Parts: sequence; C-alpha cells; structure tokens
Amino acid sequence: MSGLLVTIEGGEGAGKTTQSALLAAALEQLGCSVLRTREPGGAPGAEALRGFLLGRDHGLSLRAEAMAHFAARIDHVDSTIKPALASGRLVLCDRFTDSTLAYQGYGLARGDPAVLDFIARLTALLDVRPALTLMLDVRRAEGRRRVRLRGQDDDRYERLDEAFHERVAAGYRTIAAADPARCRLIAAGDPVEAVQRRMVAAVQALLRDGPLQEGAAAPGRQ
Repeated sequence: MSGLLVTIEGGEGAGKTTQSALLAAALEQLGCSVLRTREPGGAPGAEALRGFLLGRDHGLSLRAEAMAHFAARIDHVDSTIKPALASGRLVLCDRFTDSTLAYQGYGLARGDPAVLDFIARLTALLDVRPALTLMLDVRRAEGRRRVRLRGQDDDRYERLDEAFHERVAAGYRTIAAADPARCRLIAAGDPVEAVQRRMVAAVQALLRDGPLQEGAAAPGRQ
C-alpha cells in the first residue's frame, strides 16, 4: 500500500513545529508509521540550501528564489519523501509547495499573476502531491508573540515587515479557498490541545474516508 503525504502550513508563529510533533505522536499511537520532515530541508542537499535561503539576504531575483526553493524541494522529494511513501509511511511535512506560493507569490510578489503562474508551473513538475494540507491560521499579533517567546534569531522572512506577513496570511486563505478538497483551515489561536484535536480529527477523516493512494508518486500530477 502506498503512503500518504500530509503537509502542515502557516505563517510565522502559527505553531507548525509544535503541532507536527504532537500530531506525529498521536498518529503513531493509532498504529501509523510516521515520518516527520520539513522544508526547506529534509535531505542533505536541501538542508544546505535552507541555510542559504533563510540565513541572509542572498540577492536572488524573485523567480530565482522560487526556483531555489523548488531545487531544495525536488531533492527532498527524491531523497526522502518518495522512498517513505513507497514503504507505506505517512509523511508529515512542515511546509511544502503552498509555502512558496504564499511567501514568494503572495508575500514578496504581492499576488502578481505572472509570478503565481510561474510557481504553478514549477509545482506541476513535482510527481507527488499532498493528500491533505492542514493550514494553521493565527492572528498576526499572536504569531509575533510566539516568535518572541522562542528567543531565537529571526530568519530573513521573519525580519520582513508586517504588510508582508499580512499578505502571506491572506495568501494562505486564498489557497485554502481555492482547493477545499485538499486544504483544511485550522484555527490555531486556541490552546495547543484544542488545535491538536482538530488536526488529529482531520487526518483520521482522511484515513477513514480518503483514497490512500493520494500522496503516492503520481507522474504527471501536480
């Protein structure tokens, strides 16, 4: 049986890392074999690109930046995600193609149709797609508070202005509205336990009702 790819998306401070860990533990208790991974990263080459993309102002043009994210993503898919799916595992990925669309397409490019189309064409090159995407939606003020509490150095995206982050959040909502069969918008401003219950319920519904082949390698699909 082929595995499943479930992606977790959201802006800065939405709680993706925390909720991914809790969701993995809950699914393992249900008997699933779970692999947690992240983007950019998830494979040695992709992790090297992560440091370049997040660590400093790299000077790439917007389209080149989007392509660099996809270069890391393709390495991640080839090296980590596809082998895990082929072995029947449930892959939980912290960020995937929707992050590029939200951050580069809606955030940096301000929804420029030409850039959105460029990212869509890059997405079409991938031969895996998520069976389910959980989009954590949190008010920006709460996201900022959580980021401050982490006490870590900001990456280059976290340092961008509030207008950028508002565009990213609106972009995620647009993506979710355009693909309701795949995306579940999860209110993430509530206590951690309440958010976890919503996420576990969404994945349980997929396991119960959804086609188990959705996350598998599928040449020609977006």
